Order: sequence, then C-alpha cells, then structure tokens
Amino acid sequence: MTQAPSFVIVGGGLAGATAAKTLREEGFDGGIHLIANEAHHPYIRPPLSKDFLAGAADRDSVFVESSEWYRRREIDLRLGTTVTSFDPAAHSVHLDSGPPLHYDALLLATGSTARRLTIPGADLHGVRTLRTLDDSEALHDELADGGRRLVLIGSGWIGMEVAATARTLGNEVTVLERDPVPLANALGDELGGMFAELHVEHGVELRASVVVSEITGEHGRATGVRLDSGELFAADLVLVGVGAIPNLDLARGAGAAIDSGVLTDAGLRTDLPDVYAAGDIAEAYHPLAGIRLRSEHWANALHGGAAAARSMLGSPVSYDDIPYFYTDQYDLGMEYSGFGPLAGGADIVYRGDRAAREFISFWIADGRVVAGMNVNVWDVNEAVQGVIRRGNHVDPVRLADERVPLEEL
Repeated sequence: MTQAPSFVIVGGGLAGATAAKTLREEGFDGGIHLIANEAHHPYIRPPLSKDFLAGAADRDSVFVESSEWYRRREIDLRLGTTVTSFDPAAHSVHLDSGPPLHYDALLLATGSTARRLTIPGADLHGVRTLRTLDDSEALHDELADGGRRLVLIGSGWIGMEVAATARTLGNEVTVLERDPVPLANALGDELGGMFAELHVEHGVELRASVVVSEITGEHGRATGVRLDSGELFAADLVLVGVGAIPNLDLARGAGAAIDSGVLTDAGLRTDLPDVYAAGDIAEAYHPLAGIRLRSEHWANALHGGAAAARSMLGSPVSYDDIPYFYTDQYDLGMEYSGFGPLAGGADIVYRGDRAAREFISFWIADGRVVAGMNVNVWDVNEAVQGVIRRGNHVDPVRLADERVPLEEL
C-alpha cells in the first residue's frame, strides 16, 4: 500500500492555521502537522491592539478555532514546539524535541518578531512590545484601570492603535516618533497628519522628529524615556512599537532565496522543492502589480495561507489578492487596499468630506488607481478594490465626484 502523503506547516499563526483548514476543506486526508512555538493554539492578531487589549473582547474570540476543532480533524497540532531546521533534500523537519518529521510538502509560515531597541534601559521591567497574546494580556493588566503614564516609542499602526486604546481606558499617553509625521511612510504627510491631529485631539502628547537615547529606571523598572536632547518623559510603562522583523532564519538556513522575505512565485512556491511560504515572511510575485510584495497584515495571512494550501495540493494558484488592512482609532475607522510600493509619490484624489473625516482617498500612479483608503465610509471597500483591479486610466475629476459610481470607473 502507498503511504498517505504528509504535509508539515511551520508556524502556528493565522497563515498556518488557515492553510491547515483549507487542506481539510479541499479534501486532503493525509497527515497534517502544524508546529507552533507558542503555547496557545493559533489566534488572530488585530484584536490584540484593539478590542482585546481594551477588554471589549473575550479571550476565546481571538482564536482561529478551538483546540477541539484540530483534534476532530486529525490535525497534529504541536504547541510549544520549535523547528530547529529542515533538510530540503531529505524532506525532513527537525524539532527541538522528538524525532524528525517527513514531509511531502512543507509550508513556512513563521511570522515575525517585534523589533527591540538596543539603547540603554531597553531590558528594564516595564518595557514592553506587543506581538503576542501574552503581550496583549500583560499590557491590558497594566492599562485597564487607567491612570498610568504610557510612553510609546514609535508611531506605526500597532503603536497608534495602542495609544488610542490606552487613552480610551483613561491613561496618559506620550508618543515619541523619529520621523516628522506619524504613519507618513504608509500614507504620506497629509494623511499621516490627519492621524496625528486625531490623537492630539484626544489628549495624546505627540512629539515628532525626536531621537530616543535611553530608557531610565530605578530598582530595575522603567521610570522614563530620555531624548538625545536631554528631555525626559516620566513613564510607568514603556511600549516599543518600532516594527517587526520577519522570522527568516529557518528558510535561510535551508538555502531558500531571500530578499526582504522568502522569495516565492505567484503560487507561493519557494525555490526549494516542495517548500512553500505564506504570511509575513513571503515575498511573493503579485501578478496584478507586477512586482514582489511582502505584507505583514492579517488579510495576507488569511488569504495567503489558503492559497498556499491549494498550491501544495497541486492546484493552479495565482495569488492576486489586493493587500488590505484596517484600523480603528477613537471614532475613526478606515480600510486600506492597494500596493504601497506603487503608491509612494503618487497623486492623491479625495472623494467626500475630508474636514469631517468621512472620505475615500485614491492614490494614482501613471493614470491608474494603485491604492485606496476609505475613512468612516463603509461598504465601499469591494468597489475600491474593483477600481484598483481593473487598472483603467481614470479621470481624477470623475474619481472625486461622489455622484459617479465607483463601478463605472
């Protein structure tokens, strides 16, 4: 008898869990080994800086599925287990405990790790990052009752969401940012400035164009953050939000082609035989954009994990989902779709009421919409993505005119 094929998925995040789900939904009845180095079964990350951090969502709501779900579908979910290496020639995966696992197909979905600072005081108690469920629970315990002084180093999406959540819970918040405008790398100065104004309106002290030199402390605990100018900001808690580093060591050790991530084709296949990559680490060729893209947002993990699973099964896959993410900060909610690398330096066209923060912005490069963001305007994201996907040359006047349906552009 021929032995049933065995698939190994390295990474217990959303991409890995979605891949395992998709394999079973597509009828794969071979072995599935899902290796997670955290003690928790797979969960989604957006609530960790939003509803879950605020205490508005319970713990069970963040999990992709219950632990029982994996058992019923005969998915070998190994928690608290680290893959130390894999051998592409032998098709084997080596773990930190137990015998190696054979694979017929291997999916790398190893995610990212929060970037840490190397300045003096960075290892003091009370200096935190936010990447994991444990991080969010610990941060919630510190902020839930309000009255704390939080100093946030960095002003990326997670940091600004935490700032909003912390203020909503009644804490004092200071944001220290190296660049002149928060979120400008993603949105440009004008729209980044809108988010800066939003936070200042809600009582956040926002200091831009500053350089943090050290985190001060007493008795092993952080008490403040000092700038290179000498200015000191008192803190009960310091959150470092300076980005994330994709976990590439495993792929690099096996000889996979790597740039900013693991290079794949549109089917999420790496250059190693029977090895695939999805989620944060995958730098995949995007057939619509015509460039390689790496995205750390949850939608990419969700859809990329499913696409990788179908590719592992031999289905013809061309993963062309338009990158998408969203944020909720105070009374502002937004959805962004599009190709960030193509939006840099593009012209921006607005549709709606910018003063009321109810509008859609479109980034136009070479006459085509390459990205769009709806702010407090709902049920339009599919139409926005349609404009991007069609790639038509657009008339900016018609694009800005709310009377012209997006479907006609």
